[in-house]
Amino acid sequence: MAATRDIVATYRGPGRVVRRLLGDGLREDRALIYLMIGCLMVFVAQTPRLARQAWQTGEDLGMLMGATLLAWLFIAPLVFYILAGVSQLVLRIFGVKTSAYATRMALFWALLASSPVILLWGLTAGFIGDGLEMTAVGILWVAIFAWFWIGGLTGALRATS
Repeated sequence: MAATRDIVATYRGPGRVVRRLLGDGLREDRALIYLMIGCLMVFVAQTPRLARQAWQTGEDLGMLMGATLLAWLFIAPLVFYILAGVSQLVLRIFGVKTSAYATRMALFWALLASSPVILLWGLTAGFIGDGLEMTAVGILWVAIFAWFWIGGLTGALRATS
């Protein structure tokens, strides 16, 4: 199934989608591309906010975008790999048996699948600015990301048991 269809299907059942993705076998290349596209989507979501910031403060937009690009396409993937490793250790401490690949896939897929909401956050930040609307969309994104991640981990557990 296409990734866009999988993203839509994730909003109906994140566990089923992750279980199906894990059924394709160990595909570390696919997990990495999901992570990189998810980070790219977060970077794209930042651009309206950065343009607004540059316009309001007079800062150089190129410098702001360059720093954000560095952060989201080079540093954030490393942070997500570390977060996946830590979550794998926490699951092991609590006696949950799942593979490290399944844990990574659940996290990386949650980032990519929640990207439409983070893009909405970026538009809200760029066009409306700081305020209740931006905070509400940010909270919505965090809730959806957590739901997809936990649902994906649950699906991964069912796939491995």
